[in-house]
Amino acid sequence: MTPPHQSRPDLATAYEAFTQCQLPVMVYDDELRAVRASAGAARELGLSEKWMRGQRVTEILPHHLCNRVEDGMERVLMSGETEHFHVRGRARPDVSEKVYSVTVSPLVTPAGQIRHVEVSALDVSEQYLARERLALLNEVSTQVGSSLDVMRTAQEMADFAVGRLADFVTIDLLDSLFRGVEPKPSATGAVPLRRAAQQSVLPGVPEALIKPGDVDDYPASAPPGRCLATGRSSLHSIEDDATRGWIRADPGRAAVVRRFGIHSLMVIPLRARGITLGLAVLVRHRRGDPFTRDDLLLAEEIAARAAVAVDNARRYTLERGTALALQRSLLPRRISAQDAVEVAHRYLPARTRAGLGGDWFDVIPLSGARVALVAGDVVGHGLRASATMGRLRTAVRTLADVELPADELLTHLDDLVILLASEEEGSADHESDLPIAADVIATCLYVVYDPVSRRCTAASAGHPPPAVAKPDGPAEFVDVPPGPPLGVGGLPFEAVEWELPPGSLLTLYTDGLIQGPEHDLAKGQARLLRCLEQPVPQLLEPLCDEVVGRLLPAQPEDDVALLVARTRVLDADRVATWDLPPDPALVADARARVLDRLEAWHLSDAAFTAELVVSELVTNAIRYGQPPIQLRLIRGTTLLCEVSDASGTAPHLRRARTYDEGGRGLLLIAQLARRWGTRHQPPGKTIWAEIELTEPDT
Repeated sequence: MTPPHQSRPDLATAYEAFTQCQLPVMVYDDELRAVRASAGAARELGLSEKWMRGQRVTEILPHHLCNRVEDGMERVLMSGETEHFHVRGRARPDVSEKVYSVTVSPLVTPAGQIRHVEVSALDVSEQYLARERLALLNEVSTQVGSSLDVMRTAQEMADFAVGRLADFVTIDLLDSLFRGVEPKPSATGAVPLRRAAQQSVLPGVPEALIKPGDVDDYPASAPPGRCLATGRSSLHSIEDDATRGWIRADPGRAAVVRRFGIHSLMVIPLRARGITLGLAVLVRHRRGDPFTRDDLLLAEEIAARAAVAVDNARRYTLERGTALALQRSLLPRRISAQDAVEVAHRYLPARTRAGLGGDWFDVIPLSGARVALVAGDVVGHGLRASATMGRLRTAVRTLADVELPADELLTHLDDLVILLASEEEGSADHESDLPIAADVIATCLYVVYDPVSRRCTAASAGHPPPAVAKPDGPAEFVDVPPGPPLGVGGLPFEAVEWELPPGSLLTLYTDGLIQGPEHDLAKGQARLLRCLEQPVPQLLEPLCDEVVGRLLPAQPEDDVALLVARTRVLDADRVATWDLPPDPALVADARARVLDRLEAWHLSDAAFTAELVVSELVTNAIRYGQPPIQLRLIRGTTLLCEVSDASGTAPHLRRARTYDEGGRGLLLIAQLARRWGTRHQPPGKTIWAEIELTEPDT
């Protein structure tokens, strides 16, 4: 007998409970044919239980859902283990897409046999889509904004949205932002936008009307134009009044809409820090579902995060362009022809987030047809390093103009860097738009070449040594004492001197050329020597291209300055030298010798000026200097007149008063000569003047 506290099984009640269950539940036999279906299943599928009995899943569910459910049922019948998984799609054609949490569990008989399986489906669309949106937003942060390039960042957003949210995406940015100016309306009232990126589920992006980089005008009344004006996103059907009018006015867009069956679109502004940068247009044509309000919210979140990345890239591009313009304005724009050397150069800014560095080079003409070659590097990156580089380059030119020896020049430059560092430290408490550097450290290599004596002098302040490739020998580095970097102070600089045959290559560079992540300093130097040892072309420009191409990656991590000079020699027939006795009566003889030599050089047009200059310089040397006295003429692109004596006293220019009998000689020279100056050497000095030649050198 059944105990009084237990009721008998009421099969009718159980049958009614299953039949009237509002959850979608179905029972299948071991042949995967439907046995029972709850009221919830019949309602969800839009089919009666009577019709579904005896049907397989493939005959009940749509194709994109049935395979996964049937595979799960087969596994459960074999293993006896309950399975859980999610399926996404439409349960029937006339309803929207949903996400179901499906549970397939075995029904076991008292004998332990599995003869049926139960399939239940719970609508979890809201929770699932919320988690999916959150995962997508987290994924945006990792996949969009990997670089500081505006076009690439926009392309990353387009790539991310296609397939996940839309079938076709375009990213358009205000054209003025690429030029670094504030946006202005066009004369027609349309808004000019430049296509930054586009992507499609179809190969080749056939829906696009323009290519990336091209400019398109959107009418102010069109959804994109209103989006830019209001800063608000919008969701549209292709049959909306605003959308229909926009498409009808543009035959090209109308043809694309008809060809691909576009039915829904969203227009999302890209805004960051209160600035509208552009907009994104998301389109659906392959997916049948139109965009929903939830899709619009998700697109707005994606656009907001992508807009910050685009704005960061835009600001970096603008700041880097400003720094690069400053850097290039501080470097020599055009190097004038030199009698001493033929030069070629390269400057490559770094392509990293650290910003521009302080690398520089220079070619400075000196008296006596000599030339100074300079390479330097300020430690650090950014506008501070560029500004410091410009100050140092100006200082080097100023010190070179007073004809300081190489080691003394670096000593004065070192003092200047220490002074700059102290000024930087003193300004740390004041407001500044630039970051304050703790120290100002720089390196510099200063080389002077004389084409008459073929002697080369160099001094280094912590800079890599110059490389020399002689016409008849291997390339090698000159053993220049490195000296301390500029800004350290306390230690002297040493100069070395050596002789170079005509046609030698003298190469100055910064460490970014020979040191990088792919090789260390020693390997980089060895590679540079191998480049210089190859047969040198007649033109130095191809050699610079080869050196840069072989030693540097496509995007160098540090600034690079490269200066290659081929030495020349002024032969004896281009130089005339006379030793003069300290006798004022022989000044006329000196003038006669100069006129004879100019006649032989076919420089008669310069004779009058040269005669006056030589007369004044020789007279001053005899009157105020000490013997021995020497007169030298150098014929190059200009005519150089030099008078040397053993006195260390240098003349200075002054303006003579009305009744003064003297004091007008140097003023006359300053008016007639292109340049003039004083060069000190042991013993004594040289007064020189450079005269412009009006006739071609024959």
